[in-house]
Formats: sequence, structure tokens, C-alpha cells
Amino acid sequence: MSLTLATPATEAPAPTLAPRERETLRHIAAGRTYLQTARSMGLSKHTVDAYLRRIRAKLNINTTAELTRLAISLGL
Repeated sequence: MSLTLATPATEAPAPTLAPRERETLRHIAAGRTYLQTARSMGLSKHTVDAYLRRIRAKLNINTTAELTRLAISLGL
């Protein structure tokens, strides 16, 4: 199952998040730090940071608060 955002018909389809990106987003939205997320996922803190930068770029989101709001609204 892929995560996509609803967009008006006049806009291009929203990008799809990879499964690890969705998992990372869930951890951050739950209030975990990058280090806690990394340990839980068996990754380095730098990899978690890279996933979050990629998510922000794909979705044109600038802050962790916006990421959290998105994750909550999507039920992650």
C-alpha cells in the first residue's frame, strides 16, 4: 500500500512515499527523536535524516510540525 495525498484535478499527482519513508514518518509523528527512530528501525541517525529530507522534498513540507500534522491526518 502506498501513501499518496489527494490533489485537485488540475495539479499533478502527489508523490508516493516508500515504505521506509512512511515508517520513518510514523515514528517522528509519534514524537520519537531521530536517534530513537534510527534505533527502532535498525538504521543510522543519518539515514533517518536522509529519509526525512526526501519526504520533505517530495511533499514540499518544511517543518517537523507539518510532517506530524500530515501523518496524523493520514492516520499514520
